Amino acid sequence: MARVRSFGPSQQRVKVHPTEVDCEHAVIDDGSQRLLHLSTFGSDDRASERKSSQSMQLDVEAARQLLEIIEGAFPELRRR
Repeated sequence: MARVRSFGPSQQRVKVHPTEVDCEHAVIDDGSQRLLHLSTFGSDDRASERKSSQSMQLDVEAARQLLEIIEGAFPELRRR
């Protein structure tokens, strides 16, 4: 649960996750900065009650970087 400082290519060996989760978003604006807050919640198989598993916050620069990453991964989404 932190604010994203930077994005970079992964060196991990990653696979498709076997479960799905829900993600909620909120915009936080304290007058001096605006952040996009994303929270994921445990899978349907989670033993305990529904609660936030992970969260991250992006400022405008991190959001800009993430948009570039998403457009690179999914060229069909590129803005025209």
